[in-house]
Amino acid sequence: MPQTEIGTSDRLLAELRGWVERETPSTDPKAVNGLLDVAERELRGVGALVERHPSGREGYGDTLIARTPPEAPWGDGPCVMVAGHVDTVWDHGMLAGPMPFRIEGDRAYGPGIYDMKAGSFMAFHSFREILRQKIPTKRPITLLLTPDEEVGSPTSRAHIEREAERAAAVLIPEPAGGLTGSCVTGRKGTGSFTVKVHGRSAHAGGNWSEGRSAVVALSRLILTIHGMTDLDRGVTTNCAPIWGGTRSNVIPPEAGCRVDFRVPSLEEGARVVAAIRALAGEPEDGIRIEITGGLNRPPFPETEATLALHARAQALAQAAGYALPKQHRGGGSDGNFTAVMGVPTLDGLGCTGAGAHAPTEHIRWPDLAPRCAVLCGLMETLG
Repeated sequence: MPQTEIGTSDRLLAELRGWVERETPSTDPKAVNGLLDVAERELRGVGALVERHPSGREGYGDTLIARTPPEAPWGDGPCVMVAGHVDTVWDHGMLAGPMPFRIEGDRAYGPGIYDMKAGSFMAFHSFREILRQKIPTKRPITLLLTPDEEVGSPTSRAHIEREAERAAAVLIPEPAGGLTGSCVTGRKGTGSFTVKVHGRSAHAGGNWSEGRSAVVALSRLILTIHGMTDLDRGVTTNCAPIWGGTRSNVIPPEAGCRVDFRVPSLEEGARVVAAIRALAGEPEDGIRIEITGGLNRPPFPETEATLALHARAQALAQAAGYALPKQHRGGGSDGNFTAVMGVPTLDGLGCTGAGAHAPTEHIRWPDLAPRCAVLCGLMETLG
C-alpha cells in the first residue's frame, strides 16, 4: 500500500463534489480553464512545477502539466506519467436540471463524475498529497490534466505524446469498468468521418424528375457503411447525427452525417478507412459525395509490459481488499496514443460506477479511497 495518507472516501467525495459542480463542457474553454485554475493553485501550493499550455485554437481550453521537483528524492530520469481529462460531454445546465449532484446510498451522481472527474481528481489528489507529505517515489511524476479528450484530444495530443516520450510508464485514470471494476490493458482504435452529399434541388411535385435527392443518396451510403460492421472481426460502424433537406416540398440538395468506427488493429483500421473513403466521388448523375476524416486514436495493444503493470496494480488492489481484473474496451482514451508508442500503459484506474455519457452517470463513492490508494501506490512505487 502507498505510504501517502489518502484520506477517507467521504473526505475525497467532499472535494470531488466541487469539481463536479463546475460544469466543464469540452466546448467551453472558460469553464474548463476555471477548473484547471483550481488544480493549478493547489498544486503550486505544495511545490509542484506547473506549466499551462494554451491550445492555440479557438474553442479549446488549456493543457496543464505538473511535475515533481527535480531535486532529490525524485531526480530527473524517466517519469511515471498520469493523464486525465477535465472536460465532459455534458452541456451547461445539467446540474440545475436533470443531473444534479446527489448521493443515493453508495452512489454519487452528477455530470461527468464517472467519466472522468473522479479519476482525474484521484490523480490530482494523489500527486498533491505525495508532494504535501514529502513521500519519496522511485521515479519523478508528471501529471497532465487535459481539456479536450471527449472531442478527440485535438489540442492535447501533442503534449501527451511529447511527455510520454520521457515516461517509463503511463497511468490513465479513466473509469473502472463493469460490475467487476476492471482496469484496461487494451482498447480498440477509434476514428470518425464527416460525409457531405450534394444533390440538385427541384420542386417535389411539378419538377420531381429534375431533382437529385442528397437524402436518398446519403441513405444508401449509410446502409453501406452500416454493413461494414463485422463483430467477429471486432469492427463496428455507426452513422449519427444525420442531417438533410429544408422543406418537404423541395428535393433536398444537401445532406450529411458523421461516422464513428472502431477497429481492433491498425490493419483493420487501414481497411475500413480505405473502404469508406472509396465511397466519395460521383456515384450517379447529379450526386457528389465528399468524405473527410480517418483514424483518430490508434488501437491500444496489450503487451507483456502492460501485463506487468497490471500485475503490480493487482497486488496493490489485493492489499487494499479488492480484486482488479483486466479487460479490453471498445472505447478509446488518451492511453491509445501512449500505448501505440510502446510505452507501458495501464488504463481504467479510476473509480467504479456506471452510466458514462448517460443521465444515470454515477460512481460508487465508497470505492474512492481504495481505488485512489492503488493509483497512488503505482505512482509511488513504479521503478
